[in-house]
Amino acid sequence: MPPPLGRVFDEASVAAAVQENDLEQIGVRPPLIPYVEELWQRRAFVQVLASSKAEAENQNTYLGQVWALVSPTINASVYVLIFGFLLSVGRAGIENTIAFIVVGVFMFRFFERSVMAGAHSLNKNMNLVRSVNFPRAVLPAAGVLAELMMLGPAIVVMCVISYASGFLPMSGRVTLDAYWLLLVPAIVLLWLFSTGCAFMVARWVAMTPDLDNLLPHFLRILMYASGVIFSVEKYLGEYSWGWLLEYQPVAVYLYLVRSSILDEPAYPPDATMWLIGVVWAVLFGVVGFLIFWSGEEKYGRD
Repeated sequence: MPPPLGRVFDEASVAAAVQENDLEQIGVRPPLIPYVEELWQRRAFVQVLASSKAEAENQNTYLGQVWALVSPTINASVYVLIFGFLLSVGRAGIENTIAFIVVGVFMFRFFERSVMAGAHSLNKNMNLVRSVNFPRAVLPAAGVLAELMMLGPAIVVMCVISYASGFLPMSGRVTLDAYWLLLVPAIVLLWLFSTGCAFMVARWVAMTPDLDNLLPHFLRILMYASGVIFSVEKYLGEYSWGWLLEYQPVAVYLYLVRSSILDEPAYPPDATMWLIGVVWAVLFGVVGFLIFWSGEEKYGRD
């Protein structure tokens, strides 16, 4: 008679089989350093996944990828018309209202879409999460990278509109100079910050799906609190707590982008703001990644 199963599969034989076949226990959080190394090894996969997401965006529409340019342009036009001209909100302390609002809308739209991409990164790829073994951080990182890829052409449109608006009689001039080169590091910092935020919301929405319904409302409040369509310093600087909104991350990155391409006296190039921008990007990038990594073993498990 064959020996009892308990004697065949005892602890020693199981340990020997694990060591012999280089098996790993599933359902546990991997150590941080190996996790980062494996994520780096999957960087090509992140890029391919991001490019496929970017190409799939609006693929079933007549205009296709053109919507990546049309949508923020329409949004910016509406805000310029309502807040810039009808309500004259954006004019207070701003010489070029059109360029000011256009830059704010384009940049905040990228941040907003990046956060929402992170929030949906796990739920929309649950079959992949449950069937393939890979660092789950790939998904929110690829979602934000896809938004960055779609932002490229939109940046060109934003710059063209901003420069052309300087020729209107009611707007201040926008000159082409070396400061425009600072637009690249400003967007890189915003991308790193947005990726950190995407990691955070991906973990939180995975834990509490109801947060997905609250995120759009929170982002709408953040839009008005970040000076997308009006100067935070002009309207809120007189309050003792106004500086909190001036130096919160989204407002800082809007400042950096505006100081790079606009000639607004209220937004001069400022080394302190660049330093704050770097600190926010590193802080949120690292903390967001650690928050996401801490829940790695729970993703895809009911």
